[in-house]
Amino acid sequence: MVSIFVKSIIYILYIHKADMRYTLRQLEIFVAIARSGNVSRAAEWVSLSQSAASTALAELEKQFDCQLFDRNGKVLKLNALGKTLLPIASGLLAQAGELEQLLEGKSALGDINVGATLTIGNYLAIMIISEFMQHHVDCHISLQVKNTNAILQQVAGYELDLGLIEGSCHHPDLIAEPWIEDELAVFCAPSHPLAKVSSVSLDELIAATWILREQGSGTRETFDQALRHHLTGLNIRLELEHTEAIKRAVESGWGIGCISRLALRDAFRRGSLIEIKTPMLDLRRQFMFVWHKSRYRTPSVIAFLDYCRKLTANLKRSDDINLPNIA
Repeated sequence: MVSIFVKSIIYILYIHKADMRYTLRQLEIFVAIARSGNVSRAAEWVSLSQSAASTALAELEKQFDCQLFDRNGKVLKLNALGKTLLPIASGLLAQAGELEQLLEGKSALGDINVGATLTIGNYLAIMIISEFMQHHVDCHISLQVKNTNAILQQVAGYELDLGLIEGSCHHPDLIAEPWIEDELAVFCAPSHPLAKVSSVSLDELIAATWILREQGSGTRETFDQALRHHLTGLNIRLELEHTEAIKRAVESGWGIGCISRLALRDAFRRGSLIEIKTPMLDLRRQFMFVWHKSRYRTPSVIAFLDYCRKLTANLKRSDDINLPNIA
């Protein structure tokens, strides 16, 4: 059955075939410039020369006697009209891509650009994407793994179709949907003095040397919230961008750490790292799906979201997900 969006595109193409004053290629170039803020970089993305990309944008603006960007040297920043056009143009390009897939006899599931924060990206996303693509062989997924702030910026800038984050989202243009609960754990090396203490006090935690994630990460946001009244007294020895680096530093005896239980599950089982019980701290958080409220959600994005929801439907916490062994 032909979907509503395909019927809509066919109808639009039919009624405007004689007087349409723009092309999908022009819209593609506009979207690339809007996302990059730079014509030369956008030209590389769409495999054109810089002059050809500049000409295409100029023709689009001339045809409608409008400006879509504020110019500041080589930097182009979307103006109010450009910001209104961007989600519409992005959606039209996505739907046109689906139409092309259908006309070529391929699956309606097209490409997806996914961004994941580090814990999700390193410990969940690869497995989920691999299994999803086994069921949808025509679907190609591009994954970027960065911290929460970076992923939110890219989703807001239409660079990503979907974000999987472990921090909070307060961006007015983004929709955030809770996925599954996650919990951080405080941990140390077996040789650390706190590993042998049955009950650790808050004062002992504050006096300890810490190895933590960087500012802007969802993990650090949850940690800072849990110890919000004591942050100025903490001895933070290292701030690292990767959970594996934190685990290695803690194993080496440089201090104690705090990251997701998901990343620590197998290390706790082996005994290479020891959990420090902290009932006085609330280290719970939610993994979230985020997408732009004005961006068209393709069937591939909807199918991927449904797959993620089904995977965790009956689970209480992220470390209950059945995963291959994690070092």
